Parts: sequence; structure tokens; C-alpha cells
Amino acid sequence: MLENMTAEGFSSQLGNSSNISVSCLGETQPVSITVLLCLVFFIGFLLNAFSLWVFCCRSLCWTSGTMLQFHLALSDAIATPVTPMMAVYFAMGNHWPFGRFLCQVKIALLSSHFYGSTIFLTLISIHRYVAVVHFNQSCCMKQKEFVKKLCAGVWGLLLIQSLIFAFMLPPTKEGTHNQCLSIHQSNLVDSYFIINFILFIFGFLLPFFVSAVCYGCLANTLTHINVSTAKGLRVKVKSQRMIGMCLVIFGVCFLPLNLIRTVAVIVKKYYPEQCQVLLHLETAYYACLILAGVNSCLDPLLYCFGSQNFRDAFSSLRFGKVDVVNRSESEVTANQ
Repeated sequence: MLENMTAEGFSSQLGNSSNISVSCLGETQPVSITVLLCLVFFIGFLLNAFSLWVFCCRSLCWTSGTMLQFHLALSDAIATPVTPMMAVYFAMGNHWPFGRFLCQVKIALLSSHFYGSTIFLTLISIHRYVAVVHFNQSCCMKQKEFVKKLCAGVWGLLLIQSLIFAFMLPPTKEGTHNQCLSIHQSNLVDSYFIINFILFIFGFLLPFFVSAVCYGCLANTLTHINVSTAKGLRVKVKSQRMIGMCLVIFGVCFLPLNLIRTVAVIVKKYYPEQCQVLLHLETAYYACLILAGVNSCLDPLLYCFGSQNFRDAFSSLRFGKVDVVNRSESEVTANQ
């Protein structure tokens, strides 16, 4: 949810279970908010489109790790079509002119983007833990066929989730404006409240906890790695960079967004008369939404840190070589 549900304004006729009727008019946000939002998502799209091209056209040997990285890049790229519609929505004063179907498309893409990213980041964390800590043991996460089915299952789950949200949160008319995925849809306050906490727990807290545990165990293992050999040093440095980058993405990109959204739905439901608080939360959410978009720009660094396959493919593009990506799959797996 729709990581945009509070980003599109809090202005409306507000009410709660006590039938309190107040008018809380949202303030127009600076144009820089919309410009930065579009810029971040556009840069993220370019980086991930390039990553997808490298994976598909330059990386000839796919491992289980490569598959997870490919699907992460795909989940990062799919939110781009929503960005122009969001910009128009803001420019028209929180009025949705695109109709019901595109509103549902918007919900589906945003949902799949944000929560697809957290799920695939978590799977990459698990894969890295297994590859380093249990490098000499067989595991399903190292098998390409299993990971392929796992990714298909994730996309199936994201599709079901997005369809449910799209039908639970239809566009509504508030005053003279049509609203889509907006917290000030007065008859959907309870729906936003429930969905937010489901997603906060299962879409953010659980993936973050699993990733933190995996990287904690991985960090402990790294202290015992023999760095006197080139391979040991390479594994340690690569893993340390992945740990740092993954935790930065969760902590800087996703944590503020989920916290501000949770506070916003609580205030909206129980304290709708606190207009100034809602207005400050609205501005804070815009800033957090931009931070969340930075995730799409940071994820490509994970591919460089975590995949020899990707680095070799990028080098072949940079230097015009093709033989560098023709190494055997077993050699690639060993390097990862």
C-alpha cells in the first residue's frame, strides 16, 4: 500500500466513529517535492532498465543469485509508469482525472514495486547467508529451478495482493475532486488503517527482521574467514558491502516511510481534528516517499557487490569484450 496512500494529501471533510465533523484543508506542497519524486523514480528506472539489459543480454550464465537480482530489478522498474500520473495528480490539486481502471493499475504497480522490493531483498539476504555460511552444503536456495519457482510464487502473491487492494480501495469523489489511493477518502479510513498495519508487519517488519538475522549471522561468520587468501578477502569484502547496502536500504528508504504512514493513519482515525499535525505528517510523508524511491537507485549497487556475473557482464560492455561472460557456471558460482 501503497506507499503512496498518505502522499497524495490529507485535505478533506474528515470524520470518525464519534461522528466528529471537521474541515482539514491540506496545504499545497512545494513544486520541488513533485520534481524530486519524478527525478528519483526516473533515475531509478534508467539504472534498473540498464541492469535488466545486462542480465538479459550480457550475462550468459545465470545462477540462483542472478535470478533473485533480476527480479529485484524488475520490481524496482515497474513503478515508473505511475510517476507521471502522480505528477499530474499533484498538479491538479489532488484530483484524479484518469478513471477507475488506471487508479487500480496505479495501486497494483505501487504495491508490487514497494513490497516486491522488500521481499526480493530479503531473499537475496537469505541467499547470501546460505552461500557464505553454508557454502559446502547443498541447499534449495542454491538451486536455479527452486529459485525460479520461488520467484514465480512471489509474483503470484504480489498479484493477488495488488488485486485485493485495488478492489478494497476504489477511487471516490470527495467534494469536487476524484480521489485515488488517498488517505482523505473519508469512507475508506478503516480500510487504510487495517491494510497499513498488515503491510507494516508482514511487508516491512518481518522482511527486515529476517534480513537482519541473516546478515547478523553472516557478519559473525566473516570474522572467522581467512583473509590471507585472495578468495577469502574477496568474499569478506563483498559480503560486508552487501550487508551495509541492504541495511541502508531498509533503514533509510523503507523505515521512515512505514513509520510516518503508520502515525498518519492513527492520527487520521483517532484525532482527525488535529489538522496541523496532519499537515506536518503530509509534508514528512512526501519527503519519505522520495527517500523510498532512492531504493531503486541503490539496488543496482547490490548487483555489483553481490554478483561476479554482473560485474563481468558490465566489464564486457565497458571494454567491448565478450569472452569475460563466457566462463562456466561453476566458476561463477564459486566466485559468488
